[in-house]
Parts: sequence; structure tokens; C-alpha cells
Amino acid sequence: MPAGTNPGRARLSRSLVLGGAVAVADAGGIGALTMRSLADTLQVKPMSIYHHVANKDEVLDGIVDIVFSEIELPAIGGEWRPEMRRRAASARAAMRRHPWAIGLVQTRTSPGPATLKHHDAVIGTLREAGFSVEMTAHAFALIDAYVYGFALSEATLPINGPETVIEVAEQMMDQSSPKDYPYLVEFSTEHVMKPGYDYGREFEFGLDLLLDGLARLHGHGKRPRSA
Repeated sequence: MPAGTNPGRARLSRSLVLGGAVAVADAGGIGALTMRSLADTLQVKPMSIYHHVANKDEVLDGIVDIVFSEIELPAIGGEWRPEMRRRAASARAAMRRHPWAIGLVQTRTSPGPATLKHHDAVIGTLREAGFSVEMTAHAFALIDAYVYGFALSEATLPINGPETVIEVAEQMMDQSSPKDYPYLVEFSTEHVMKPGYDYGREFEFGLDLLLDGLARLHGHGKRPRSA
């Protein structure tokens, strides 16, 4: 090995650094991601990371861009409703893989190329479908608020899929008298505690309601882009 060569630095790249940061955040949440924990994961000295990223903010911008790169882009020029539905489902899936990203994706001010391409595709799909600029803004904001809000609910609820519903619901029911909380008990026993209940199924129902509302406002005819 040539004198002065650092093997850790030689095998590092920006891509590996950001991939390691995603791994740290996936395993322990965004609070677990520090430059030292990242260096430990990569098995390098912390200073060697700075040859590839300037600081932690650049790491955060980079891993947010990775998350956006995992979201399926809507096809500009395609039928807007199925394209928005597909994109929303893909965004929710990305948030489920990376729950730490829910609080980050809307906060970064230095978006990367995948983020910019994603936003442009969403806006372009709506504009080419005849949405005015104002209606595009409404649709984009409402869909994202719903997707990220639902993802946050999924990430923080004490139930984790159908397997844990009965256990959690029974614990709650032990503290709930039908006399004191009649509607809560009815809802829990007649709906939540039924076999196969899955909170995640509410996503499709709510998304369709939202898209139905946008479709009614937008109308059935394709208006010119100048509208």
C-alpha cells in the first residue's frame, strides 16, 4: 500500500456515506444519526466522512433525496387520478420503510435532484391534466398532507398491523366501561377487534375520498393550461 494512503478514505464515497446514514436512521431513528455513529457504521474515522460531505446538514439533505428517489414518479401526460393514486401509495410505502423521514421530507431547504424531479413530475402531471396553477397547489398540498399525516399515524400508533390489534384493544377495553364510554366500546368490539382488522386499509378509503373531491372541483373536461 502506498505511503500515506488511508484505506477507510480510499473505499469511501458520497454514495456509501449516504447509504450508511440511511442504515443508521432506519435502525435507530433520526436521533441516532450523528457523524460519529455514521463513522462507526462505516468503520472509518469521523474526519474521513468530511471528504465526501461538508456537514450533517448535507447528510440530511442527501438521505431525504434518497427517500424521494424511491417514490414512483407520476407520468406527466398520464391520467391524473391513477397517477396521483400510484404516487401516493408509493410515498406511503417509502415512509413505512423510513419512518424517520416523515418529519424531514418537508423541512429541507436544499433539495437534491431526485426531490426536484419528483416535485416537477407531480406538478407537471396535474398541469397537463388541465389543473390551474392554483388548483395544482391545492391538490399537491392536500395529497401530501394526507399521505404524510397517515404515515405519521401508522408510525406512532401502538398497533403494528393486524397481529397486535387484539392485544392492544383488549388492554384498552380493560380500562373502558361500556357505561362510561359506550361508543368507544361499541366501536372497538364491533370494528377494531373483528378478525382481520387493519388500520392501514383506511389509507385507500381516505385517499379515494380526497381524489373524488379534487375530481369534482376539477370537472370532467380537460381545460387548457392557460386556465
